[in-house]
Amino acid sequence: MFQAVFNLFKIPDLKRKILFTLGLIAVYRIGAFVPTPGIDGAKLMQFFDNIAKTQGGTLFGIMNMFSGGAMQRLTIFALGIMPYISASIILQLLTAVIPALERLSREGEAGHKKIIQYTRYGTIFLAVIQSFFIALWLENPARFQGLQIVQYPGLSFRLLTVLTLTTGTAFIMWLGEQIQEYGIGNGISLIITAGIVSRLPSAIFQLISLVSPFAPEKSQIDMLKLLLMAIMLVGVIVAVVLITQGQRKIPIQYTKRVIGRKIYGGHSTFIPLRVNQAGVIPIIFAQSIILFPATIAGLVPNQAVQSVANALMRGQLLYNVIYAVLIIFFCYFYTAITFNPVDVANNMKKYGGFVPGIRPGKQTAEHLDFIMTRITLPGAMFLAVIAVLPTIISKALKIPYLVASFFGGTGLLIIVGVMLDTMRQIESHLLMRHYEGFMKRGTVRGRR
Repeated sequence: MFQAVFNLFKIPDLKRKILFTLGLIAVYRIGAFVPTPGIDGAKLMQFFDNIAKTQGGTLFGIMNMFSGGAMQRLTIFALGIMPYISASIILQLLTAVIPALERLSREGEAGHKKIIQYTRYGTIFLAVIQSFFIALWLENPARFQGLQIVQYPGLSFRLLTVLTLTTGTAFIMWLGEQIQEYGIGNGISLIITAGIVSRLPSAIFQLISLVSPFAPEKSQIDMLKLLLMAIMLVGVIVAVVLITQGQRKIPIQYTKRVIGRKIYGGHSTFIPLRVNQAGVIPIIFAQSIILFPATIAGLVPNQAVQSVANALMRGQLLYNVIYAVLIIFFCYFYTAITFNPVDVANNMKKYGGFVPGIRPGKQTAEHLDFIMTRITLPGAMFLAVIAVLPTIISKALKIPYLVASFFGGTGLLIIVGVMLDTMRQIESHLLMRHYEGFMKRGTVRGRR
């Protein structure tokens, strides 16, 4: 393992990619501390602390997690990469329902570049709208329990906020694309991961404060509970890796075709159907819906809204049940959007491929849909368990939610998925240059 790490810096091209990626991530983290002009940062953080304690989580908490704490401080990167994620999801959904976009997605590299360009336009559009409403929201002291967040409200503040936050989002998007082109790993995913991991020192500090190793009389967590938490963390990470990598391989046989003097086809392969086809998207959708009442309750002092928000407060049984049901629903919904068995069956038939024992065409599509529907269920149930696990751990072990959030939820799924993808790319570079990868492979010796 350590030899593999040393080998990373023996390859000039790989070394340059890694250092370039780390440099741009450092630029992103520095920008997350540059404040937006005209904001009283201390009072804004006080407001966020208040709504977090009273409502048990809001939509701002999701934005704050993806921006690495920049939303809570309202820095120039306060919107983070959320507008880009939203624009990407919207484009994916529209591609499934708008024929023109669907045709564009099938045009190869040119169509892919066009969709990326539309995603950029959508990102800027969403960033302008979000930043404008954030500026209006910040100007009203009544919504902040009397705290005067904006020093000089007015049109100039709104325009400056829109320009600052939109430019910050565009710059983050540019950083992600530069990492994608000249660095290593998926740029946007690495930026999201960097923001999530940046919360780890605060979580460790809170955990150390609860353990109090230098003042045992003040300890709120005994060593047995700490050992249990460590075992649970390892178990959850292993389970996430297994589900993330899990796939059902559908065998495919290609018929032989004679073109001129050459014979094509006649080989066997497989279609990998992922157990977790939707990734982390269902959790983001479900969080956005279930935390909406709590967000509104923090902004609108209405008794009816407050009662609904209290019933859906994080930690309540109703919250966990509805949250899990929403995740399972969105797993099936997003899988149906992203995986089209009819297209897969038609492409196989076009190139002479078939599933052994299944007729090409309609029956193959029905077979793929049958399998995908059934393997999605365990993946969806696993996502639901992982999503509610931090809430259960926080309540059962009486530890802060920030500490418990690293035992599951969106953050852990993103971190594990991105790290696996990045390690896979690094390992391919090592193996290409005859270096051994991170995982040693055993050799089987035959009898002489």
